[in-house]
Amino acid sequence: MAEVLVYVDHVDGAVRKPTLELLTLARRIGEPVAVHLGAGADTAAPVLAEHGAVKILTADAPEFAEYLVAPKVDAVQAAYKAVSPAAVLFPSSAEGKEIAARLAVRIGSGIITDAVDLEAGDEGPVATQSVFAAAFTTKSRVSKGTPVITVKPNSAAVEAAPAAGAVEQLAVSFGAQATGTKIVSRTPRESTGRPELTEAAIVVSGGRGVNGAENFPVIEALADSLGAAVGASRAAVDAGWYPHTNQVGQTGKSVSPQLYIAAGISGAIQHRAGMQTSKTIVAINKDEEAPIFELVDYGVVGDLFDVVPQLTEEVKARKG
Repeated sequence: MAEVLVYVDHVDGAVRKPTLELLTLARRIGEPVAVHLGAGADTAAPVLAEHGAVKILTADAPEFAEYLVAPKVDAVQAAYKAVSPAAVLFPSSAEGKEIAARLAVRIGSGIITDAVDLEAGDEGPVATQSVFAAAFTTKSRVSKGTPVITVKPNSAAVEAAPAAGAVEQLAVSFGAQATGTKIVSRTPRESTGRPELTEAAIVVSGGRGVNGAENFPVIEALADSLGAAVGASRAAVDAGWYPHTNQVGQTGKSVSPQLYIAAGISGAIQHRAGMQTSKTIVAINKDEEAPIFELVDYGVVGDLFDVVPQLTEEVKARKG
């Protein structure tokens, strides 16, 4: 069976959930070979093996931390040459998509971004995408070169499938462009204790109907009771009520959780483009003609300041 390269998204060896989803999808089309760059390979290796990696290619060098993505592109290209894979898979993060695009250019291959499913085909992997603000679903495949595919988080259920997980050192030589842009400082993002928005299984978002930054704790309380991430519509972000890092939509982040709760969000096409692939959608809005109700699985017509606190208390009661 052909091998499939999977780029490992991790923090010092702590493997992030989208990578485990990629390993699950990779097993549909071949044997997963994980590419772990940077520190923490010893920590990551057992987790990657537990989820199907037959081989783990590792490389660590100061360039990965001190410069932008170019050194990582060099490393993934070296892995590509060493393996000659049937496909190369990346998570659809900002970094993942940039590395994927640069790699596709270098190896002369087609690229598919933001896939939501992956299956084997007679002429190569077939990717499912949600396009035109999630109004259509398409199936496509790369017609030139080795498919380079980025996959949105929460596109597949993580499945354990223990494999050999043999660790091999990857020899990498860095090109002149690798050190062209240096990182001069880093500021850690303040932790809220909530899941990462794009990876969360549950997202609770607030919009214009929240009517002020001082009212967002209502949204946060429901999110915390569910162990969810907090999102916001563009209207709420533009008004300064919530940080841009939490914006869901075409000009924000795309999410695809198991459950998406939209409170006080009208459902403009810009917002729908970022959340319409959610598995189950619940909307709370006092305007029964709000466009959001056209795509929801469950709709509640009512004032969010009445509905959301009651929902929060009910969740706490059932959990307690």
